[in-house]
Amino acid sequence: MKREMAKIRKGRLEDKVAIITGGARGMGAAHARRFVEEGARVLITDLLEKEGLTLANDLGEDSRFIKHDVTKQSDWKLVIRAAEEIFGPVNILVNNAGISLRKTIENTSEEEYRRVVEINQLSVFVGMKEVLPSMRRAKGGSIVNISSLAGLIGSSGSMAYVASKFAVTGMTKVAALEYGEYDIRVNSVHPGLILTPMTGSKDFAQTANDVTQTIPLKRAAKPEEVTNLVLFLASDEASYSTGSEFIIDGGLYAQ
Repeated sequence: MKREMAKIRKGRLEDKVAIITGGARGMGAAHARRFVEEGARVLITDLLEKEGLTLANDLGEDSRFIKHDVTKQSDWKLVIRAAEEIFGPVNILVNNAGISLRKTIENTSEEEYRRVVEINQLSVFVGMKEVLPSMRRAKGGSIVNISSLAGLIGSSGSMAYVASKFAVTGMTKVAALEYGEYDIRVNSVHPGLILTPMTGSKDFAQTANDVTQTIPLKRAAKPEEVTNLVLFLASDEASYSTGSEFIIDGGLYAQ
């Protein structure tokens, strides 16, 4: 029924195949829901198996879930293969998986730093590398890398996170230059404060409250507001946008 309704109104992602990492909850789940509504067939990946399976079941036949460690190249190969076997060549990759760490440089261990970099940065490199052959088979595609406002400006007490997100910003530009000849667009999205399980945690509560006071719009964003931007970049509507940063922060960067 959902698929029939999508065909009637011609969704913005009609018949496209998408992979969304970190898609079990938060922004990733919001992206997955909207993508299916817009006609895409979506492979959701995450380490949160229970939440991921529940979401995929709710979204129906045009969605599947695979447990996925985004830091492992072998897992990425399995994910790409599964997407092609279930739905066909991949048109869209949303590198959404990520973690945060609020610690000063002095108090951050090497192990903690490496963990943030592996999940937030290495995974983006491996994902873009592994999806390339499939997108070539699809005759083009769109990669949307979720960076952060912290991928454009410094943030005291967040060395590992800022380093990883700045890296994603630069990696996006390199991939856009290399992949353009295959009609594959690569852009980065830079959210400010978004209402997700990560930002809603007790450890982040005071920081979230402090940041909200400095936002010109005086509120955090809903995940669905970020989804609207990700949807645009994933769709053919953004056909001439590549290698660019798209900021969604309620005006913080304008100050």
